Amino acid sequence: MQKLTQNIALVYHNLGRLQRLMLISFAFLILFFILLQTLMHSPQKKMESLVSHIPSTSSLPQDTDFIDQSDQSKFDETPEDELNDQEIHANNVQEHVIASGDTLGTVLAQYGIDISDIALLSANNPALRHLKTGQEIFWKINGDGNLEQLTWRVSRSETRIYDRRDHHFKETQILQKGEWRSSLLNGHLDGNFINSAKKAGLNTSEIHAVVKALQWKLDFNKLQKNDPFFTLFSREYLNGENNQSRLLGVRIVSGGKNYYAIRDEDGLFYDEKGESLAQGFMRFPTLKRFKVSSGFNPKRLNPVTNRILPHKGVDFSMPIGTPILATGDGEILVARHTGAAGNLVTIRHGRQYSTRYMHLNKLLVKPGQKVKRGDRIALSGSTGRSTGPHLHYEFWINQQPVNPITVKLPATKNLTGSALRHYLQMSQNTIAQLNSI
Repeated sequence: MQKLTQNIALVYHNLGRLQRLMLISFAFLILFFILLQTLMHSPQKKMESLVSHIPSTSSLPQDTDFIDQSDQSKFDETPEDELNDQEIHANNVQEHVIASGDTLGTVLAQYGIDISDIALLSANNPALRHLKTGQEIFWKINGDGNLEQLTWRVSRSETRIYDRRDHHFKETQILQKGEWRSSLLNGHLDGNFINSAKKAGLNTSEIHAVVKALQWKLDFNKLQKNDPFFTLFSREYLNGENNQSRLLGVRIVSGGKNYYAIRDEDGLFYDEKGESLAQGFMRFPTLKRFKVSSGFNPKRLNPVTNRILPHKGVDFSMPIGTPILATGDGEILVARHTGAAGNLVTIRHGRQYSTRYMHLNKLLVKPGQKVKRGDRIALSGSTGRSTGPHLHYEFWINQQPVNPITVKLPATKNLTGSALRHYLQMSQNTIAQLNSI
């Protein structure tokens, strides 16, 4: 064999340059036909298997793109309590009270509504450009994440509903002709707050309004048996039935202390001193602002599976060990390792809001612990299913993720000057009624 190899090598070296090139080309041509025959006679599924294992640059993960959300159910384990009543959050309805500077577009966009849906709704409904401070809007999305219906409560006597119809939204104007009356309802805690409030005559939406108004000042899960509560609603009655209502004020007594929430003309609630009941948030969970490596996208298409796989938060690239801060006051619900999300911290802020921090290196808090805005809760890392050091941060409102970068954050707004004097005078009547029983 060795002698044969030597003879072949000798013949090759005695060939001219042109002859060598022709020989090499002929050899490559034979090899090509051999490979072609092999592929043509191989089962089709082997070819598909071969192609499927070739990585595509469009499908390579960037930090947590297409990763965090695939195992959502494995780490989305926010503890339930009786206030997470399914009736309160039924039909995937979101709500918003119009504040100064709000437009329909800015409000819906911060909740992740697609810009095409916003444009479709606005196109033939110019009245929606004239939203006023204190008005309320409610909307529903369908299973595909598209806007299905929007309700605009223009005033006590007028409501406009916009329903999706193929390529447009149909407006229905409802003019209320009922009788509005004040209703003072009171009760004592017997079991949980929802059942106690229902026994006192409140309906589901009214209970939700009470919980929302006092969510920052009172932990409804820690109310004691026989704690009294007093509510004042303006109710509209049509044919003797309660058609809709508006919370004017609430007073709950717990631990010997009075907790008030009184509605002002701006649609917001304040306590008996005119101090805001809202809680402010930090925009970013770090002292330094880091680069966004992957943005919020509730309708992102996975190029591999061709399925919608939402990215429900924002990824910030940062060195391992960067201090992560609580963006608002709240209670730690989850602080542990959770598989794909790595080390995870979830904070509940009142009843409406929660934040999530993923892929952490070291946890600095425990479940049940109270934290203040700006407190250190963890050090950043790259744990779980991650392609590099970063933080995945989510901001949720009413159990729905919103864009943390653009969402209009609640702010602490205390009344001052003439606005405070007007509120104190206006609220005296409401407080007197709440104290009359």
